[in-house]
Amino acid sequence: MAVDNIRDRYQAAGQDHLFTFWSTLEESERKSLSRQLENLDVDRVNRIYKKAIASEKEAAADPEPIEPLPVEACESIVNDSPSEKTWRSQGLQAIARGEVGVLLMAGGQGTRLGSSAPKGCYDIGLPSHKSLFQYQAERIARLQVVAEKECNKAAGSVVVPWYVMTSGPTRRETEAFFTKNNFFGLSSKNVVFFEQGTLPCLTAEGKIMLENTSRIAVAPDGNGGLYAATRTPLSESSDSTVLSDLTDRGVLYVHAYCVDNCLVKVADPVFLGYCISKQADCAAKVVPKASSSEAVGVVARRGEKFSVVEYSEISKEQAELRNAKTGELAFNAANIANHFYTTSYLKSVKSFEDDLAFHIARKKIPTVDLKTGKAIKPSEPNGMKLELFVFDVFPFTKRFAVLEVARNEEFSPLKNAPGSGADNPETSRRDLLAQHKRFLERAGAQVEDGVEIELSPCVSYAGEGLEFVKGKTFTKSGYVENPEELDALF
Repeated sequence: MAVDNIRDRYQAAGQDHLFTFWSTLEESERKSLSRQLENLDVDRVNRIYKKAIASEKEAAADPEPIEPLPVEACESIVNDSPSEKTWRSQGLQAIARGEVGVLLMAGGQGTRLGSSAPKGCYDIGLPSHKSLFQYQAERIARLQVVAEKECNKAAGSVVVPWYVMTSGPTRRETEAFFTKNNFFGLSSKNVVFFEQGTLPCLTAEGKIMLENTSRIAVAPDGNGGLYAATRTPLSESSDSTVLSDLTDRGVLYVHAYCVDNCLVKVADPVFLGYCISKQADCAAKVVPKASSSEAVGVVARRGEKFSVVEYSEISKEQAELRNAKTGELAFNAANIANHFYTTSYLKSVKSFEDDLAFHIARKKIPTVDLKTGKAIKPSEPNGMKLELFVFDVFPFTKRFAVLEVARNEEFSPLKNAPGSGADNPETSRRDLLAQHKRFLERAGAQVEDGVEIELSPCVSYAGEGLEFVKGKTFTKSGYVENPEELDALF
């Protein structure tokens, strides 16, 4: 598109200040800026800004009542639900038919962990020194084998495609990490990388900010940007998208989760079967809150609709309120960013996406003085970043479901630096090895105190296939890549 046409479009949108320094730019800088301006939907940015401001004012002036999740909206497998085996069977059958895909939100860097690499590359200190990416890949590989065996499918015939959402800064390094490690045993054609979108940083008045004289300041559009990202071409040379690839493969159901949970059950057949049996369009997996004061969002009702309510929005009285029948906390369904969608639902998000209100995060954003062109490094918030959260679609879901699972089996987030005391590499390592000990003990073995045994996901996805250890006592620590290697640890 000609520069004059781009300028006219931005002038009509009230954003032509972005051409302030055009006459002073080198030719290469002009090309870079014009490319950035051409690729940006400035009218959409204006709509998002107006909707975000209006929604923020409306919520402050007339907040909708917040109510606990209705009992009938949630089922639990924390205490061995009699339906769990049925749901697992339904989920495995869907996997065996090739109807299940996995969507991984992996755009974050390990900055808080002291690493500049993508968070999925992080080693939490296990005996195997496997990364989070490797653990999750091997869970997929094992689940494919389990589905083949239990559903009488030919070896190698079951495929669970893995869609890995990166961010701009992490995409190249993520792809290189997978390539270097031979996709951790998965076929490269079944691992699809795509990129989370960005939005310009804005002033309080909604003006797009410049990072420097020749570049717009941008920021990731939040993990809720995955919905728009599934419609974006996978590369400049292809029209294929995540949604078109799901359709081409015949995938009907999608499991989505965040990379930083070492206990995540990737494509969990129990969760899948539960959601399928409920005919859910969209669903959330939750864990019971650790305490009334735990700083975590909860799945609840906002007005008449399902929503995730942030802990800061719940009063101390509400947080401590208990269900009269069960004695549990009324607001007990802690959100763990672990979701189910039908592919048709993911396609439908476009129809109501303009109704989603982006959240405003006021930040200190480096920019330039429009009069002088000099760099500004603010000491106070001077602009806003706009984010959509993955759960913002919940209120628009017609058939929503919630499944409660045990925290010690399915949720151990990696958020903080080593030595910080909570949600860090040490707690992730501890929780994963404790789970492997439970796998062995449930299979009938004994594990002596102080013994740490790491079981590769290739050995067992969720404790299955360990019947041969019944009656054995493990006295030695070690890492087990194959079932036979357990013999050396008796």
